[in-house]
Amino acid sequence: MPETLTTHRSLPLTDLSEDEMMFRDQVRQFAEERVKPLVHKMDQESQIPRSLIDECFALGIMGVEIPEKYQGSGATFFMSALVVEQLARIDASVAVLVDVQNTLVNNAILRWGNEDLKARYFPKLATKWVGAYALSEAGSGSDAFALACRAEDKGDHWNLTGRKLWITNAAEAELYIVLATVDPAKGYKGITAFMVERTFPGFSVGKKEDKLGIRASSTCELILENCRVPKNNVLGEIGKGYKIAIETLNEGRIGIGAQMVGVAQGAYELAVGYSQERQQFGKHISEFQAVQFQLAEMALQIEASRLLTYNAARLRDTGAPFIKEAAMAKLMASRTAELVASKAIEVYGGYGFTREYPVEKYFRDQKVGQIYEGTSNMQLLVIAKQILGKM
Repeated sequence: MPETLTTHRSLPLTDLSEDEMMFRDQVRQFAEERVKPLVHKMDQESQIPRSLIDECFALGIMGVEIPEKYQGSGATFFMSALVVEQLARIDASVAVLVDVQNTLVNNAILRWGNEDLKARYFPKLATKWVGAYALSEAGSGSDAFALACRAEDKGDHWNLTGRKLWITNAAEAELYIVLATVDPAKGYKGITAFMVERTFPGFSVGKKEDKLGIRASSTCELILENCRVPKNNVLGEIGKGYKIAIETLNEGRIGIGAQMVGVAQGAYELAVGYSQERQQFGKHISEFQAVQFQLAEMALQIEASRLLTYNAARLRDTGAPFIKEAAMAKLMASRTAELVASKAIEVYGGYGFTREYPVEKYFRDQKVGQIYEGTSNMQLLVIAKQILGKM
């Protein structure tokens, strides 16, 4: 086991199998050795180097659940969560790149793709193609089904017209799952999922957003102007895209929970380390009870969030109901990331408010956890409806 792993005893190791621990440790070592040296530059330049993305493919973490017969790792959803957590501990942007690839794109194809789609796209998604998931529009955020993007049946193909906003991985992706409606009069029952390749006529990537956090992760507009999509590129069934959207996002929330646990863990470790170095009044600040209590509160919240997230991922893998647990994991973990990143800055004092030290980036990166794949208010709504038996 690498030396860097021996100090992190907060992880519930007994909950992990030997294979899971080995996989997690391998990703952690990759994050420490290959991602960490690039974090500051990626944040400044708002870009993940293609060479690092290629390394993610080579490590097998871009196709965690893709079956081995399609050149994937053939692992579990739980392992996807482990990967995202360990990457986010070092850099949330790389973590969300991998998260979207696995918990949204690959997962959707795995569950709803026919054999033709799997055979055509899985080998590429496992080895070289980045994927993106395009649901949001200017007028459909929390109201995800207020879609304006249209799909017209042209006999031998579909024409897609509309714009998508805030699409993660958009700049790097070669394949997009695009949600559009075949008939607005049918409401959510007209929504259909389409597999759109970057090279399809009528498709283009628009402006890249200049964001507060996860700056190296691309977030762009997609423009579809009579985009020609083959008939056999429908994912699932016509008019059943709403089911794909809902169920995929339910699973994606677990990935965001894992990302926020990783962000919190990374900020916490920096705070602990700094408290044992910084001296005031003749002793390390870690010796002051006020600082100790802050660190204890951070550790408590992280462990609770991690266990919620692990539990939701385990439930998903076993086929048990997990909607409430996924929403709880995302909600709790995103709140924890905000709390821990904020307290970490306080431990650093004035230094924590500068970009010379790394904790301010964790604070910027955590905020999106309360927004994407369902805002915190939407998670509360999901939890409440599950409790009251209305979903």
